[in-house]
Amino acid sequence: MSEPSREARADALLDSVQEENGRRLKIFLGAAPGVGKTYAMLSAARELKRQGIDVVVGLAETHGRAETQALIEGLEVLPRRKVNYRGRDFTEFDLDAALQRRPAVILVDELAHSNLPGGRHERRWQDIAELLDAGIEVYSALNVQHLESLNDQVRRITNVTVRETVPDAFLDRARDIVLVDLPPRELIQRLKQGKVYVPETAAAALDAFFSPTNLVALRELAVDTVAGHVDSDLREQMLARGGVMPVRRRVMAAIDGHSQSEYLVRIARRIAERRGAPWSVAFVDTGAALDKARRERLDSAMRLTRRLGGDTVVLRGHAVADELIAHADREGIGQIILGRTRERPLARMLGRSLTQLLLRRGAHLELTIIATPAERAKSRMRLRMPGGPGRRDEYVFATIATLAAFGLSFLADRYLSVANLALIFLMAVMVVAARTRMSVAVYTAILCFLGYNFFFAPPRYTLAIASFDDVLAVCLFLVTALVCSRLATRLASQVESLRVAHANARALLSLGQRLSTSTDAAGIRKVGVDMLSHVMRCDAAILARDASQVLRVVTTAPRDFPLTTQDLGAASWSEQHAEQAGRYTDTLNAAPCWVLPLGSTDNPLGVAALRFPSELREPPVDERSLALAMVQDIGQALQRARLADELEGARVQGETERLRNALLSSVSHDLRSPLASMIGSAGTLASYGDQLPAGERRELLEAILGEGQRLDRYIQNLLDMTRLGHGTLKLNRDWTDVAEIVAAASTRLRKLFPDLRLDTVLPPSTVLLYVHPALIEQALFNILENAARFSPPGEAVRIVARPNGEKVQIDVTDRGPGIPEDERALIFDMFYSVARGDRAPQGTGLGLAICRGMIGAHGGSVEALPGDGIGTTIRITLPLPAPPDNNA
Repeated sequence: MSEPSREARADALLDSVQEENGRRLKIFLGAAPGVGKTYAMLSAARELKRQGIDVVVGLAETHGRAETQALIEGLEVLPRRKVNYRGRDFTEFDLDAALQRRPAVILVDELAHSNLPGGRHERRWQDIAELLDAGIEVYSALNVQHLESLNDQVRRITNVTVRETVPDAFLDRARDIVLVDLPPRELIQRLKQGKVYVPETAAAALDAFFSPTNLVALRELAVDTVAGHVDSDLREQMLARGGVMPVRRRVMAAIDGHSQSEYLVRIARRIAERRGAPWSVAFVDTGAALDKARRERLDSAMRLTRRLGGDTVVLRGHAVADELIAHADREGIGQIILGRTRERPLARMLGRSLTQLLLRRGAHLELTIIATPAERAKSRMRLRMPGGPGRRDEYVFATIATLAAFGLSFLADRYLSVANLALIFLMAVMVVAARTRMSVAVYTAILCFLGYNFFFAPPRYTLAIASFDDVLAVCLFLVTALVCSRLATRLASQVESLRVAHANARALLSLGQRLSTSTDAAGIRKVGVDMLSHVMRCDAAILARDASQVLRVVTTAPRDFPLTTQDLGAASWSEQHAEQAGRYTDTLNAAPCWVLPLGSTDNPLGVAALRFPSELREPPVDERSLALAMVQDIGQALQRARLADELEGARVQGETERLRNALLSSVSHDLRSPLASMIGSAGTLASYGDQLPAGERRELLEAILGEGQRLDRYIQNLLDMTRLGHGTLKLNRDWTDVAEIVAAASTRLRKLFPDLRLDTVLPPSTVLLYVHPALIEQALFNILENAARFSPPGEAVRIVARPNGEKVQIDVTDRGPGIPEDERALIFDMFYSVARGDRAPQGTGLGLAICRGMIGAHGGSVEALPGDGIGTTIRITLPLPAPPDNNA
């Protein structure tokens, strides 16, 4: 056998380090109560405290033993949580207090304990799992009979069914397992002394559970469990250090939903554990309808598999053996575990039983056939005859169909002289087989066979057959009827299976199509909750966190329904751990809703809550799988929407950065002119002030003052625009006449362009605007300045202000070269700059962009239009408010 590769050893070493860091559980394992597990656990805690480690007793059950109670003295004990259940007060382990205290090590006794209803978790091992996930080391105690995979063995040994069990997968989280052992003779002596149970209970226990034979067998189970754990750790360490390890092939158990399914699951877990191999459980859905009891047993076996740490898979196909072998080849499965059940004699004779097919076709596989005597005895006693709810009507229908065939046959025999009456009976068998189950079709075939033989095969009115040809014909009729009934039943089952699969696929397709048309998270949640409610036939809700990070209901269907406190608790837990919670689960199952997470632990997106009628049992596997698939699609759509928002935010941030750079460039250019004028005038005054006449000095001072005021207004407008872009600008609105704004902007323009001719057309009457006058004036001035720079010398710039319905329009038309039609919508873009039209070669193109921002803040718009044959018209449109009430 070859040495493992360097990469394999590195991966194994890394895995071992990660597992060592994640394993914070120490279990004190015993064969039975009373062996001293709690005593050993408290002794270890006292040693930790002596070493200076922060250790707390979260819960320790002393059962009144003085020597055990003495070990608690000196240790910090966490107060228990009080619980009122059915009018009585109890105390339970306080998980929240332990998480808040957060010691280095905490002791939590009785790992398999079931919590009282109303707590966060159903079982105590789930509380411990949350402590481990929080990084707290836990010491706990467990009896071997509480291991899930040993449940059947313990029942066979002791004739006692243990109800409180712990998944074996949880045992794999233990860093150390300490075997606390006591010889059976000494344990029985302690029991008689009253150190385990009170005397009345001890006497009954000695006669039942605590017999010497039972204790020896349980002791062997405890030793095997610890040995298996040590062997598993040894294999991991050997592989991490480069030791030779065999290639691990997967183990798979094939179940069919009958009573032995859970037994096979536990057997598969133990075999896989001994081999150190991954394992799974498979069920092949051939399309045949499963009765309610079988469906429940199948669901229970699948849940048990997941609790024990295995994988579950549902295969679909007609040939069970072929599907199992194909799946084994795909997944690298080396061993298939089967249960030996009652097989049909005809299939066994023809070599078509499942076992024989697997032996013949799966020569490369290791097959393990598990015998279950109880199941074989039960199957031999099972009578597949009419009876039971839902079956009587089928047999009535089969009887009526058979009588109808008899009637047609009598008529055909008397009046039509039909040569082969068997075809009529064969038709009746086909009709029944297409409408009912296989057993009903066989019942019909036997009735038709006997009736045809008695009434129509010579000699008539007797079951005797005269000639060999008739014997052959009657036997062939029976075989043909059985084969046809089997084929018809199989076809009907496959059609039903395809119908269900098609309905599920259609539901997922419809959900995908509707999700693809939703562009935001709110629309996705609305579509998702509507589809969940419609397809699953239940009330549905989606919860998500709001701006204050509180988990709230954001949408429901088909109507609003209140969520209980248990529902909200299950929703919070499900979102935090990205696992199912609430009804139909093992976590917070007191909640009326089945809660499914929409995201992952790293990326929570909320949860979906499904509320089914209280009388409805757990949905079948197909419906549960469909619900999980739909929730997964909804979560992926929400993730895509979130990513789209993040990308849009990144794009806006990039555009903002580009705007900032362009704005700085524009400011540096536009501030240069007034600063140059101010510096020049101030320099002249400084150098020649005494030599200049008083009039010229006043003109220079007025120039400095005017340019300074212009510069102040420009900077103020820029600051206003910056605040406007961030949504923090407060518009100081006031009533003003549109003619005043046009006059103020024109006056400022004439100072820059004294020779420019302005043609102004104003409304004949007063038109009042409720705006920020300075911003509107600046916007109009930017447009006028832009038009003046590109108008040919001697050409006028035309300003036309006129009301138009509930708006006022201000048109500024120049006689310049104009702007091409395909660029008119782009000139207001902050980063669009050309060397023709209304753009100077050296400009940055921010004047019109700032103008659009100012006008847009008032609810108006700016657009570029062609001029009167030549040039460009820039149109400002502002809303006209209702005039002020002078009597107010």
